[in-house]
Amino acid sequence: MAGGKLKFGGEFRDSAMEQAFTVARHDETLRQCRLLFLLSAALNTLFLLSDWRFAGTPHFFVAVPARLCVVAFSLLCFLLVRRATDIGRTLAATLLWEVTTAVAVAFLVSSRSDLALFVVLLLPSIFYLVATTPFRFTLLMGVGASVLMLTGYLGRGPYPSTLLGLVLVLAMLNFALSLVVIHANRLRRLEWLATRSERAAREALEESQALLERVFMAVPIPLVVTAVADGSYLRANEAAVRYLAAPGATGLAGRTIADSIGIDDRRRAIAELRDRGRIETLEVPLRDGQGRMREAVITAASVPVGQGQAFAAGIVDVTERNAAAAQMRWQATHDALTGLPNRLMFQETLADALASRGGGIVAVFLIDLDDFKSINDTLGHDVGDGLLVSVGRLLTEVLAPGDTVARLGGDEFVVVASLTEGGEAAAAKARQLLQALQRSFPGIEIAGPMRASIGFALAPQHHDEAGELLKDADLALYRAKALGRNMAVAYEPAMREAMNARVEICGAIVEAVAQGRILPFYQPQIDLESGAIDGFEVLARWDHPARGILPAGVFLLALQDPETARQIGEAVLAGVLADRRRWLDEGLAVPRLWLNLAPGVFRDPLFADGLLERLRIAGLSPAQFGVEVTENVLLTRQGDQAGPALHRLRGAGISVALDDFGTGYASLTHLRRFPVDVVKIDRSFVARIGEQGEDAAIVRAVVALTAELGLDVVAEGIETLPQQEFLRAQRCRFGQGYLYAPAVAAPDVPALLAQPDLRPAIDAGQGGVIPA
Repeated sequence: MAGGKLKFGGEFRDSAMEQAFTVARHDETLRQCRLLFLLSAALNTLFLLSDWRFAGTPHFFVAVPARLCVVAFSLLCFLLVRRATDIGRTLAATLLWEVTTAVAVAFLVSSRSDLALFVVLLLPSIFYLVATTPFRFTLLMGVGASVLMLTGYLGRGPYPSTLLGLVLVLAMLNFALSLVVIHANRLRRLEWLATRSERAAREALEESQALLERVFMAVPIPLVVTAVADGSYLRANEAAVRYLAAPGATGLAGRTIADSIGIDDRRRAIAELRDRGRIETLEVPLRDGQGRMREAVITAASVPVGQGQAFAAGIVDVTERNAAAAQMRWQATHDALTGLPNRLMFQETLADALASRGGGIVAVFLIDLDDFKSINDTLGHDVGDGLLVSVGRLLTEVLAPGDTVARLGGDEFVVVASLTEGGEAAAAKARQLLQALQRSFPGIEIAGPMRASIGFALAPQHHDEAGELLKDADLALYRAKALGRNMAVAYEPAMREAMNARVEICGAIVEAVAQGRILPFYQPQIDLESGAIDGFEVLARWDHPARGILPAGVFLLALQDPETARQIGEAVLAGVLADRRRWLDEGLAVPRLWLNLAPGVFRDPLFADGLLERLRIAGLSPAQFGVEVTENVLLTRQGDQAGPALHRLRGAGISVALDDFGTGYASLTHLRRFPVDVVKIDRSFVARIGEQGEDAAIVRAVVALTAELGLDVVAEGIETLPQQEFLRAQRCRFGQGYLYAPAVAAPDVPALLAQPDLRPAIDAGQGGVIPA
């Protein structure tokens, strides 16, 4: 270190370090000074007594004063040193003693007694070797004493013949003694450095050991050191004592690792320690001091202790952590309401069943409760939740051993079963599930028996991969719902083909909507008596980039998808509002436009208000529009949702038409219950009225019925003059069909409106059809 460098005189170059060295040796310096001063006083006192023999001689009058001076100042300096509290005072007392002693002795040797020459050489030596002063003062006092001694010795002349030799001896003596002092200074300081370094290292080691001991004892994790030979505890921290000691015990004396860990786990731990020298993580069951079985993770290392070997180990109790992990795992894999496995665990279970299937059959039954939303809406969610819990319990009870039931979400359940036979056994199990669900549920009052739809698929007959098998069951469930619900349907490959076609056409339609290729077309509805246009039905058309304008029948599958149907409806409505606004601005009188409403729009309770708001923003009157709904909407549970919306629209001035009348078996009750202005006779009846069979009778009945109820009636799909004349004879007021005009684009509407009569002319001679 830089501070350890020494000067020529053997002292530290660093003044701070030299000061520290001096302070560290101050007590020793004081003792040395006191001893030196006392010895000086004692010896000179003895010499003083000895000098009384020279009484009356010249030497007596020289020696006595000199001796008395040395004794007096030695005692004075002794007293000063005894009271010295710092280095400066000690140095001052020492220099005072050296100066007075040198002067007194120089006076003493002037007598040139027998010992004078010896004293001349001795005193500088004492100053060099005994006085504890810094090197510069030591050298100064040594050289100064030599000069004083020589001066005092030669002061009375004559000069001896050995003068030159005496000077050389004193010079050599000072040189030699200065080297001795330098060497002694270096040795003392080097020894002090080594001692201080050793002390610092020892203190650091002791502090480190103390810190390690405190840390060892304070660590909240149990730490132990055990002997390899017998498993006894050599050391243990406080946490280990609390964890492993018996109740009331203050330590682990008398206990061994065998009291906590079983023999097999001990052998496993010892083998791993001997092979690798350490244990990274070893989870073992462990008995704590209270005798409770816990789960712990042990980490350990082999350490030498004396002549033997020991293991230092840390013990982490993971009982609560494992319990929490198990709880989290249960929550992650089970439904919170029913306690059944959820979708995640079902997928794992299905994958395991398929992997271990062997030559057997795995069946997946996807179950959806019919009209569960109505139960929630009418009886409340508490009743609905209770019903779901009861259904889950019931399904669990009727399953065979090894089968699994899970809740996928909402009112959808799934059953995974292993079968020995194929389709018949699966169909029988599906019927068993349907029958079980028709039981009554204690404490839950619902109208009629519980109904459900089931779709099921088999592996390997249909697919042997979990995701595809579940998709197959979902397609079968979709078919069961489409066929009327409350039934079980097995998967067929044609279902996937239909679904793929539906997905494909939906994707194409979504792209067409984004590109603005879904357009409104307008088919006129005419007054059968005058041939004048009374209104237009708005129909969706697809402007296909390769195939041209395509009718809605081409993308009928897309209309069956609620979201795609909504997008089509939005595109058509935007186009209709723009066309109507443009016609109004151009002064073109366009009669009422009839919008077809998809069943899905009534799921939105704000649909009616939204439509009216859009009309208001466009500056259009609601009286310029009508809406058409199929009677099937009124016959299903959507009727409860459609009723308020239709009343809202009707109250604002929008007319309501019941489309495809006769195909859904609507009753008079529905005609009176809902705000209907117009009934539209389905084209399937109009097409066969010339046969004068049941269809003609139905048309007569519908026309008569609507007349009695004060409703207008529109016949759809009129394509021949006989159909027209039959309808006119029955007093059907309005009609539409290709006999008059197909649906046309908005730019062609003005040309149609310019024709006062769209009915074709009749050639009386031929009875043919001549376009007007």
